[in-house]
Amino acid sequence: MEPASIPEIVNAVHGALLTADYPSDLTITRVCFDSRELEPGDLFLPLRGERFDGHAFIEKALDAGAAGVFTMRERDAYRPGKVYIKVQDTAKVPRLLAQWYRAKFPIPFVAVTGSVGKTTTKDMTAAVLSEKFSVHKTLANHNNDLGVPMAVLQLKKGNQISVIEMGMDHAGEIDSLSDLIRPQVGLITNIGDAHIEKLGSRENILAAKTELFAHMAPDAPAILNGDDELLGTLRDRLDRPVLYCGVSPHNDYYVTDLDRDLVTDDLRCVLHTPKGTFPVVIPALGDYMVYPVLMAAAVAEHFGMTAQEIAQGILRYAPTKMRMNVIDRGAQVRILDDAYNANPQSMRAALQTLASAQREYKMAVLGDMLELGPMGPTLHAAVGQVAGECNINCLVAIGPLAQHMAKAAEKAQVPEVYWFATKEEAKTQIAKLVKPSTAVLVKASRGMKFEDIVSYLTSITPEKAP
Repeated sequence: MEPASIPEIVNAVHGALLTADYPSDLTITRVCFDSRELEPGDLFLPLRGERFDGHAFIEKALDAGAAGVFTMRERDAYRPGKVYIKVQDTAKVPRLLAQWYRAKFPIPFVAVTGSVGKTTTKDMTAAVLSEKFSVHKTLANHNNDLGVPMAVLQLKKGNQISVIEMGMDHAGEIDSLSDLIRPQVGLITNIGDAHIEKLGSRENILAAKTELFAHMAPDAPAILNGDDELLGTLRDRLDRPVLYCGVSPHNDYYVTDLDRDLVTDDLRCVLHTPKGTFPVVIPALGDYMVYPVLMAAAVAEHFGMTAQEIAQGILRYAPTKMRMNVIDRGAQVRILDDAYNANPQSMRAALQTLASAQREYKMAVLGDMLELGPMGPTLHAAVGQVAGECNINCLVAIGPLAQHMAKAAEKAQVPEVYWFATKEEAKTQIAKLVKPSTAVLVKASRGMKFEDIVSYLTSITPEKAP
């Protein structure tokens, strides 16, 4: 955050100063809600949840060097030289601050949402735009009603474009986030089954995602996955320019001549856009990467970038941690770390990527996909079927729901299938299975914390020779 005075912050959050005993020239550059990550000079924001109250950590934050704190109640004592700002509800502070701070940046915002691929598309779009502009983007996948405001607060003087990822788990959340950032371009990657437990159907998910457009100007373009059945119905329903992206030539942006470099693992293809045709190299695994590339190209052309700039920008791409990160170990062992999250659509794409790996033995360690409601068993079984279609050699399924995955994989004739209730139970078998020239995919929902499996695999495999 650019330096902000205490009076500015107090006014932004409609708060009240409880003390005036602080340096008159004090400015704040960061608001922090986790006392474990707090840095000296931060303003500490104590949030509350069902099982915790951040107010209990106020003294710890001040001990760590916080310049001051927000608080919902008066304190028994006040430390000299520290700022205490009383607010009605600390949960509302991030949005109030972000509304005030957003107004300082009259720059275009690009909003990215969808069921699968939001973070990858956000990272690719930011990478391409960075070839020409100073780009601000959401860090990691901080895309909810807390993460988006905090992302806005990370804008810096000189930023020319902001790329913001927006997630949701209920109707109305995208509407609220869009109202905050007021995007000039809106992207929807696809409509899948993520959060179907709460929303009930893919049609309801579509309606929730398209809340994005209520807060965009009529001439602001919608950039959509044209190969997605539901998104494909929107061209005549949206009263704004619509640009479709996909592998099929009926799209405004599409690819041909898709091929993989067997030495570098890069994807190579030819991009077709309304403004021309040009070859690109995509430094990432997975044929599904053409979708983020096409959407990024559509955004870039909207902002006047050339084919050469787009092709160079694509080469800047680097994935967010645990988003199909490639970890090469010794003995030709390759770990595909896609452990951050999972749903049926992303599981299919990840298994297809594993199937294309240039290794003799292909192994998937997959865990439960959460928030699927009554459809959970059926959707897990479908993933097991895909494992068979992809001709992988081995599936290690972990978790109660993953048992349905394992049973379906056996029926689909996956040669080796194992099921375990917990990660710890699975580790001994995983160690027996990994051998030279193995590609192993690790993927599950965030709640399964499969980064533990990635760490374990790293610990039991040799380091790659220099």
